[in-house]
Amino acid sequence: MRSLRACSLKVKFPALQNKRSCEQENGLIVATKQVVCDGNETLNRDLKTPNSQSHGEPVGHFESAIGASLMFHRANGLKFLLATIFVSILLIESILPAEAQRRRGGLPLVRDAEIEALIKDYTTPIFKAAGIHGKNVEVFLLNRNEFNAFVTGTRMFINTGAIMQAGTPNEVIGVFAHETGHIVGGHLTRLRDSLEKAQILSVLGLLAGVGVAAGGNTDAGAAIALGSGTAAQRNFLSYQRSEEMAADRTGVDLLNRTKQSSKGMLTTFKRLGQNPLFSTGRLDPYALSHPLPRERIGLLQTVAQESPYFNKLDSPVLQRRHDLARAKIAAYAGGAGLVRNLFRKNLNGEAGTYGIAISHYLQGSAKKGIALIDKLIKKDPNNPYFHEIRGEMLLRSGKASAAAKAFQTAVKLDRRNNGLIRIQLGHALIETGNKANLESAVKVLKAGVGRDKYSSRGYGLLARAYAQQGNQTLAIAATAEEKFLQGRVDEAKQFAARALPRINRGSPQWRRLQDIMDFRK
Repeated sequence: MRSLRACSLKVKFPALQNKRSCEQENGLIVATKQVVCDGNETLNRDLKTPNSQSHGEPVGHFESAIGASLMFHRANGLKFLLATIFVSILLIESILPAEAQRRRGGLPLVRDAEIEALIKDYTTPIFKAAGIHGKNVEVFLLNRNEFNAFVTGTRMFINTGAIMQAGTPNEVIGVFAHETGHIVGGHLTRLRDSLEKAQILSVLGLLAGVGVAAGGNTDAGAAIALGSGTAAQRNFLSYQRSEEMAADRTGVDLLNRTKQSSKGMLTTFKRLGQNPLFSTGRLDPYALSHPLPRERIGLLQTVAQESPYFNKLDSPVLQRRHDLARAKIAAYAGGAGLVRNLFRKNLNGEAGTYGIAISHYLQGSAKKGIALIDKLIKKDPNNPYFHEIRGEMLLRSGKASAAAKAFQTAVKLDRRNNGLIRIQLGHALIETGNKANLESAVKVLKAGVGRDKYSSRGYGLLARAYAQQGNQTLAIAATAEEKFLQGRVDEAKQFAARALPRINRGSPQWRRLQDIMDFRK
């Protein structure tokens, strides 16, 4: 199975602090330029630390960890206590907000102009109804196959798997409405307060357990340590479950205000209910950070069905865009096999064809991919993303001039002025090898990075274009910004120090370089 590889981002804004730099573009972008790798290449999609536990992810993987510790105890006596303490520490880390987890590992972010535009259209009405200015909330796409989403502060994260598995836009919009409920309710602030109390309870219990073990009774010490961790977990998760139900209610209210159905939210809960983690009769409901799906359905079914919009369907245009996004994600996540399975009822339809075209390209057959994309363009010549993916296929086939024309068409048709598409156009213009195209490349790349503040790749390409023009000062300055966005702060400072004396003092570029020099880790 081909996995969708993207960038692993250690987020500590404004710098994207990564320890490795991408030497090639990976991810959803390979075919759409824009699953651009701005940061470091993901060598392992999974976090090295325990799974992020924030609003949106149940605590479940610790049952196996505790089981392993019990086996360890039977063979090693006192060492079991140390294992127990370690498991308890993991338990606390598991329910930390994702912001803390990101400092330890790095989230596999995906960039794609088409999917980001779709997400913006999903979230804009919800954010407006909630009184949240769109620019104050950032939404990031994670390269994860699970159906999940969570928030940290005013940053919202949604898995590619959530979009791929959702049959309708309304299911995803319901998820965003729920997560917006957490932001509106200020749940993350209270979450930290509750976490601190849970940690104090757990630590006190661990100390008591260590005291008993020091007296020689390791079994009693282990029992106390585990018991304190369980009490702390239950107290904390009891709080979190109440917040989840509050977010559900707020989510339904936001959907009503925007005249959208809440049926998708119920569909999502039913999907979760089919997960073995939630369907087992032996499951302890107090060991979950969320109410059980059947419980949530019971609480929301009545209020949702009272809405005059409950049976309202998504518009055909939005459904079409949603299916195209699903097809793209499926192609990167599982290749042609997953696309065929997802669209088995209409594989020859637009979305199925789109996914198969991308799958052909990813398998090294750009010619077959382009042929299918050309058929789609013939039916819908005004779709900028069809031209964009065609340009990506041509560029990777060594046909830079033809790729540049495709990207130019995409830019012309793109009403959102997306920076990622412009960066791809700049790349194609550089790859033509024609010096006459360098001025245009610089212009479009500057426009691209101006519209996309996280694109280290855009600054890297801009540095290449400046260097080929013979403008070493601007090339060094662009390299400084590239390194900074990659989180390679020390290198960024070195390049900034070289460029600053030659840049007009007080200019926007001078100020950005000065910000790099003043940045403290």
